[in-house]
Amino acid sequence: MTRLHEEIETPLPLDVAFPFVADFANSSRWDPGVRSSARLDSGPVAVGARYALVVRMGRRLAPMEYRVSALEPMRRVVLTGSGSGVSAIDEIRFERSGTGTHIDYTADIRLGGLLRLVQPFLGRSFRKIAKDALAGMQTTLSEMSASETAAARKAAVPSMPARSSDA
Repeated sequence: MTRLHEEIETPLPLDVAFPFVADFANSSRWDPGVRSSARLDSGPVAVGARYALVVRMGRRLAPMEYRVSALEPMRRVVLTGSGSGVSAIDEIRFERSGTGTHIDYTADIRLGGLLRLVQPFLGRSFRKIAKDALAGMQTTLSEMSASETAAARKAAVPSMPARSSDA
């Protein structure tokens, strides 16, 4: 098994960051290693929610299915994934950090079949995948924060009364 661990800080508030990241249908928006992601069922994100992902594994694309296996709103989500000879457990923890959010991401990846024989040699590749994913998450959440801030500023600026042209 390979354990990956990364942490980021984002200016995005916890009440916005948590629901966005916990909904793995959004993972293709922030993880460059995810080609596509979609929710397989409906309703709010809850234990048992299922997602179909197509992930890049080297030069090939591999389908995986993830399921929310634990959820503590605004604190933690655990997703369990499997498919294409890979199983993964992704645990994402969230903490308020000033006006933003601290995100702590741990992924345990296990290769099956003959792939398990090469897993000990893939540490560097897995670490790059993790760093790229969290960098993508950081960028996406920062862009969301900037958009949210710009919208709030625009809403706070009073509109100027129309000028009369009686000059």
